[in-house]
Amino acid sequence: MASYTRPVPKMHQLAKTDRRMLSASDDNAMTKQVLATHAPDGREVDVKPILLIVEEVIRRATPDIGKVGNGQHKDMLEDQISLAEMDGMLEPLANVVQKVGAELACKCSGGDAHATTMAILNLLSNYSWDAKVVITMAAFAVTYGQYWLLAQLYTTNMLAKALALLKQLPDVIEHSNSLKPQFDALSKLIMAILNVTKCIVKFTKLPSHYISPDTPAMSVALAHFPTAAYWTIKSVVACTSLIESLVSLSHERIMSTTEVWELSSLAHKETNIHEHLQKQLELCLQYIDEKKHLEAYQNLVRISETLHLDNMKFIRALISTREDIQPLYDGTSKMTVHLEILKRKHVLLLISDLDISHEEVMILDNLFKESQQRPEIRYEIVWIPIIDQSIQQHNKNKHKFEELKQLMPWFSVYDPSIIELSVIRYIKEKWNFKKKTILVALDPQGKVSSTNALHMLWIWGNLAFPFTSEREEALWKTESWRLELLIDGIDLSILDWATEGRYICIYGGEDTEWIKEFTSKTKQVAEAAKVDLQMAYVGKNNAKERVRKISIMIADNKLSHYWPDSTLVWFFWARLESMMYSKLNYGKTVENDQIMQEIMTLLSYDGSDRGWAIFFGRGGEMTRAKGETALSCILAFDQWKEEVEEKGFLKALAEYLQQLRTPHHCNRLILPGLAGNIPENVVCAECGRAMEKYLMYRCCVE
Repeated sequence: MASYTRPVPKMHQLAKTDRRMLSASDDNAMTKQVLATHAPDGREVDVKPILLIVEEVIRRATPDIGKVGNGQHKDMLEDQISLAEMDGMLEPLANVVQKVGAELACKCSGGDAHATTMAILNLLSNYSWDAKVVITMAAFAVTYGQYWLLAQLYTTNMLAKALALLKQLPDVIEHSNSLKPQFDALSKLIMAILNVTKCIVKFTKLPSHYISPDTPAMSVALAHFPTAAYWTIKSVVACTSLIESLVSLSHERIMSTTEVWELSSLAHKETNIHEHLQKQLELCLQYIDEKKHLEAYQNLVRISETLHLDNMKFIRALISTREDIQPLYDGTSKMTVHLEILKRKHVLLLISDLDISHEEVMILDNLFKESQQRPEIRYEIVWIPIIDQSIQQHNKNKHKFEELKQLMPWFSVYDPSIIELSVIRYIKEKWNFKKKTILVALDPQGKVSSTNALHMLWIWGNLAFPFTSEREEALWKTESWRLELLIDGIDLSILDWATEGRYICIYGGEDTEWIKEFTSKTKQVAEAAKVDLQMAYVGKNNAKERVRKISIMIADNKLSHYWPDSTLVWFFWARLESMMYSKLNYGKTVENDQIMQEIMTLLSYDGSDRGWAIFFGRGGEMTRAKGETALSCILAFDQWKEEVEEKGFLKALAEYLQQLRTPHHCNRLILPGLAGNIPENVVCAECGRAMEKYLMYRCCVE
């Protein structure tokens, strides 16, 4: 194609003008100029669908933009909006889009970019900021789309070929390799323009119910809109100038690198604007999320404090309000089910993290299955795992969740992510969940019967149903410190010994040498005293592996009865802790409650490095001592054996133990630091003095 001389868009002249402006401009002065053109009249324009069409034109014209190919982007418009709707939305704006397009075409022929930008801003003075940039983008998309449509069709369509010849497109395409820097810079700038435009539109779509213009992040963003609109429209002017320039090129003209520099500079400016706006947008979204969570939290509090005909409103608020999902997984049928399956039932919410122990699951499993066989005691359990949402999608956590879910025969939420942050906050603040597992009891109307029925369930099993504070108080009134309370639900053989009138020694600890000597000497003393004594080892709290090794040693040496199932050892100590927390709920202390005194004594014994022992007599009488004292008493049997015939074995033993006790002793009481209701002051169960408080950090149960 021969070259010819006619006025062409002076892109290099525009670049020089803009370069001077870029170096000498004062954004504050420019912002005042832009604001002077802004006189919105309240008209509303739904810019989002228009922007969708603009983006479609640009992506299909140059598929490399945004790394989206034609095949991947197929029918995007048809999926989101119908052709009839598009036509209806664009019709009112067709005239102004044409005017902006004409402004772009005329001004780019010989004017400077700033003047063109201001002219467009004046033309769009009555529109909002988002409408200004979207309408300008729509006008540009027409020119840009026509250019590339001809470029794509001119080899296969005669009409397109004729038009392409008139526009000299074949020459541009033939030399496309030499124009690659210009095309690349153009694509980058268009992508930057799209990013800024979409960001501005996102601000306008933020819900006014949750965020107002005077919110700090929103206020900062709105103040930046005039500058953003100016540079975005100015960048569109530069893009249009390049397109017009390319259309009029001959193969003899050598393209200047000025265009690349100019477009790159504008792309850098747009990128900075986008980063600034995006940061403010993220702050706005965070603010909205916080407001939504607070609203949801307050709504949850309101629902929990309101009387209802059934439990569904509260359960939906806790688990999921969505109607399109089945949020529960039935551990028995292995299927997902709707929340309605819980309607008007007693529900126990098992709340834990993913570190819930297998022992907890196994004991609860036994109690749950037992309840299912008793029509008068029926309740459902729902596991609600509380997982940090920032890491809950980690594959390791997913696997662990699925593994635990399969162990549970009751209901679980099918996916931990459906539990809202507001619900997690409610559970932590209102039910005092930190890390240690809790079991919240709801009655058929959704009222909370107990914020932690786990203590009742561990102590009395299903006898504690329906797990109300009144039931808990009534059960304590019937209790006393006895072997049945200590061992109930754990080992029937030990209770059989009591029924048979035998003396019983329960002992624990992890000192192997003490265990060997104490058991052998105690059996010798029992034989010498002619009493039928049975001994049982109950291990040590949070020492599973060490207790397992000690149990093997006890079995190999036939030292005493023991629990080969480590779950029973865990349950023994879990019940003791539950007794303590249950008593604490009623303000009981070692000073005013004998059961509390014995519980705290046993727990403090367990905190020592050595062993301990409790002796139960035939009539339910009892005495106990720490390991060293108990062993010293047994070794000194000759000094009190004559008292046995006169006073009985247990009384003689108790009196001698009392003689051995000294005012100098050291008791340690180790309580889980995340239990929620740790007492501020604890007194020694032996001497009544206040115990000093220390901190201990432990990473595992061993």
